[in-house]
Amino acid sequence: MPQENQNLEGPDPAVTLAQAAGLAEHLQRVGVQWLPAADPDSVTALAEQLRFAADGSPGEGSEQVAERTPEGTSEQVSAPPAVSPPTVPPAAAPPTVAAGSAQPSTAGPTTGFSLQSDSADPAEPYPGPSLVPEMRAAELAKFSEQVAACTRCEILSQCRTKTVFGEGNVAPRVAFFGEGPGREEDLSGRPFVGKAGQLLTKMIQACKFAREDVYIMNTVKCRPPNNRNPEPTEIENCREFFQAQFEILRPEYIVCLGLVSAQALLSTKLSVGRLRGKFHQYFDSKVLVTYHPSYLLRNPAAKKAAWDDLQLMLRDAGLM
Repeated sequence: MPQENQNLEGPDPAVTLAQAAGLAEHLQRVGVQWLPAADPDSVTALAEQLRFAADGSPGEGSEQVAERTPEGTSEQVSAPPAVSPPTVPPAAAPPTVAAGSAQPSTAGPTTGFSLQSDSADPAEPYPGPSLVPEMRAAELAKFSEQVAACTRCEILSQCRTKTVFGEGNVAPRVAFFGEGPGREEDLSGRPFVGKAGQLLTKMIQACKFAREDVYIMNTVKCRPPNNRNPEPTEIENCREFFQAQFEILRPEYIVCLGLVSAQALLSTKLSVGRLRGKFHQYFDSKVLVTYHPSYLLRNPAAKKAAWDDLQLMLRDAGLM
């Protein structure tokens, strides 16, 4: 039996194209990051078929919905303005996760530091009150005594000659943060006094500072055997001490010298090359990453890049 009120007219091609464009825009708004690019010839052929199905003749004002760029990506082209896009139902709510099951973390970096160098958010202040210089010196001396008696790292505590806590201005604008003591530092108990330390002194002087104007310290306070890199457990054993130093010192700028100190402070796996040339954040301090002086001694060509990094800090501090 024939159906009554059957619609014998074909779809309006302009409406069909507008609906497709509207749906594509909606999918991008709700998080769909990729849509397949349409083949231009196929789109044209389909549009002509729709027009012939509707009225038997080609329509006017036809526009291609999507075109392929030379790089192979898809660009959306807006539909004719005279046709309103259709209303699309809102995206479904995310599924509920059962109690006790693991959920992916969406939180930012650990409290206190950030790799977002262009973030507009204000820096998180250091915890606790800022101490006057006399109290800062007393607190640093207390932690220095704890470091001298520390035996958390069995290997380092047995092979060290002296622990190397740090030295310098207790209210510095700049703190230089290195990796660990070398042979000369292990013998003297002072940071950066060997050949790398002599180069660091020249870098500090090039910034129009004296060593006494800045604070110099390392990630680990004992010399690793044969100057090897500190083990992750050794860094974690010393974390309490270098974090306490920064909390007491509260420098305006922290210059991380090399990979070990940068990764330890910022809790990242990025390379020096990826981290340098911009500011990062550690509480109130702006963090600059550059090459370690020992690396510069082995690779003199990198000295220019290191100087560029220091100039970035000087310009930001209003010293250039």
